[in-house]
Amino acid sequence: MPKSKSEKIVFYGTGRRKSSIARVRLVEGTGVITINGMDINEYLGIETLKVIVKQPLVATNTLSKYDVICKVTGGGYTGQAGAIRHGISRALLEANSEYRPILKSNGFLTRDSRMKERKKYGLKKARKAPQFSKR
Repeated sequence: MPKSKSEKIVFYGTGRRKSSIARVRLVEGTGVITINGMDINEYLGIETLKVIVKQPLVATNTLSKYDVICKVTGGGYTGQAGAIRHGISRALLEANSEYRPILKSNGFLTRDSRMKERKKYGLKKARKAPQFSKR
């Protein structure tokens, strides 16, 4: 609960995908999305990644209701966008539990468990074997 009238209510959510982890804060505002201290347009250059990040907000019609502030580490841009989407979904669920059916049906609450496979001994990568020669 806010201590004074100037203090806003904040909702938290942690999202993960591949090796990316996003710590997301939802604050009541106008719909500004900030990633690692940068605007979404600066941080994510590709339009499809911006759409992925905004999906939970669009599905719940809360795009202009909350400001999104997130810190994201690890992985590449695609994994980070997926992690942010997961984090926003969890934070929205904390804000209002009535969003659960919408978010669940779109698959935004499901953690994408696909990870990089570990390297095995005797191989060059997870599955790539050294070149085979009969003689």
